[in-house]
Amino acid sequence: MSEVARSEPVRTTHRMRRFILYVALLLAAFLGGFIWMGLKYRECSRSLSALERQSSLVKMEVLLGSAAIDARRGDFETARLAVSDFFTSLRAKTDKGIDSALSQAQIDGAQPLFAQRDQAITLLSRGDVASADLLSDLYVAYRALVNP
Repeated sequence: MSEVARSEPVRTTHRMRRFILYVALLLAAFLGGFIWMGLKYRECSRSLSALERQSSLVKMEVLLGSAAIDARRGDFETARLAVSDFFTSLRAKTDKGIDSALSQAQIDGAQPLFAQRDQAITLLSRGDVASADLLSDLYVAYRALVNP
């Protein structure tokens, strides 16, 4: 009878150790998956951030390009609105500083573009055909700035 009584606690202890081992392995697998997903999330987040920054720069380029085309076609009001949106976006990007989609060199290079803002909007408000050439020059300067 003592033999049976001894083997029962040994079996229980063995089962308990096996159970703890399985739980530990399950937790280790869960933790490994959690860490792997966290690393993937960080990588995807960085990629998304870079793509959003690039997208905002391309949207600004499209605004300026469409303004140049509209001015060339004689649709000066639409061109004026697009140029105004472009300069508002550019100002917002340059004011962000280190969090901007633009590098510090690009922010510094954008300052000459701002010098032509009032002239471009004034020419478009007057319906002057010279505005198309000015917008084309601005477009080329912006492309050179963001696509070195």
